[in-house]
Amino acid sequence: MKHILLIDDDAFFIKTLSNYLKRFNYEVSTETNAESALKLIDQTTFDLVITDYKLPNSDGLTVIENLKKNHPEVPVILITNYSDIRTAVKSIKLGAFEFISKPIIPDEFKIVIQKALENKEKESQSNFKKENTQKEKEQTQQSADETSLIKGVNAKAIQLWQFAKQVAPTTMSVLITGESGTGKEYVAQYIHDHSERANKKFVAVDCGALPENIASSELFGHVKGAFTGATHDKVGQFEYANGGTLFLDEIGNLAYETQVKLLRVLQEQSIRRVGDTKDIKIDVRVIAATNEMLQSAIDDNIFRLDLYHRLNEFELTTPSLRNRPEDFEEFVKFFIKIASQELNKAIPRISIKLIERLSYYDWPGNLRELKNLMKRAVLLAQDGEILEAHLPQAILEKEQPKVNLKDAKEHQEKQLILEELEKQRYNKSKVAKALDIDRSTLYNKLKQYDIKL
Repeated sequence: MKHILLIDDDAFFIKTLSNYLKRFNYEVSTETNAESALKLIDQTTFDLVITDYKLPNSDGLTVIENLKKNHPEVPVILITNYSDIRTAVKSIKLGAFEFISKPIIPDEFKIVIQKALENKEKESQSNFKKENTQKEKEQTQQSADETSLIKGVNAKAIQLWQFAKQVAPTTMSVLITGESGTGKEYVAQYIHDHSERANKKFVAVDCGALPENIASSELFGHVKGAFTGATHDKVGQFEYANGGTLFLDEIGNLAYETQVKLLRVLQEQSIRRVGDTKDIKIDVRVIAATNEMLQSAIDDNIFRLDLYHRLNEFELTTPSLRNRPEDFEEFVKFFIKIASQELNKAIPRISIKLIERLSYYDWPGNLRELKNLMKRAVLLAQDGEILEAHLPQAILEKEQPKVNLKDAKEHQEKQLILEELEKQRYNKSKVAKALDIDRSTLYNKLKQYDIKL
């Protein structure tokens, strides 16, 4: 029986949580402050420690620091207030396995506890050999860097992953919006991995690569003889993903006719292969993604409103790379490390000054573009350092933006319009009204700032 220690000074909360964990055959001990908890940890073997951030005369970070120093094998989960993002980030850096925001979602909490205990088992088996080679250190660092790549420390990025973690254990369909290359599939995979379907298939489909004439066959399958060339029965992606998660990337590219069929599948939870007369029941969670403004497509009758609402029970937005300056250096170094491993080369150096020059570029291709560029640079670097000569001149020509009063005013105006567009879901009439301008003025501003809808 796994032994868990709960640390919280809220008597009602700790009793409720304790009773909940005992339902799953966990042995539970409780403490109300950090000092007594740390003494108990020194005297008793625990498989997991769960601590609140706010404790009398101390805090949860103190518990984490002490555990990582004296009992590094024991995983820690920190409970924080929903808005306390900085504390959550700091806890991960100190060595916490994960953080959970209040109010706690039971299903999510259960999954995190299971993963923490499973991770401890794996580490225990590894430590049994008493090996601590340089290779293992590099793998550990790579894992940490990969988490940083996906999550980052940007406030909007942290909020994105918090939301993703909260929606993951539910059955809600999710729509992920964001520019191309911002990691929408990473988010979808994360949701799947933290859901009850984690041990089932995750199937990704690029709707933008599906020709209109075969889209239905690819998604729903077909029977032999359904059309010319259908020489055998084919299982579609929905049927293949049955029990798991289906990720539909670039959903806005689906033909209208295929949208109608997709809506029917989502409503009835059954598919009918092309050319067949019988329905097949399915159990699939759908996560969709787009880099387009679907609201504009809806206004132009290109995308169905009813399908949009069916897909968008919960919406997430991945921030662009240019809006994550605090993460840029870390991304650069991560992609250099990955490229070096793929090319079987030593990791080259790169100067802070050169990284700063790269940050001036707009990066329209976002993380994908940066990854490709760093791989090219690593390939060209021959003397253990990435230099300007290894990078495209067009990217380095971008100078540090010079700020003047006019530019600052225009930038502020553009940001205000973009924020209101997102708030009003790209309904231009509502945006104009909210900004107290007429529609013609709004259209002129959209053209002036090259805002494409």
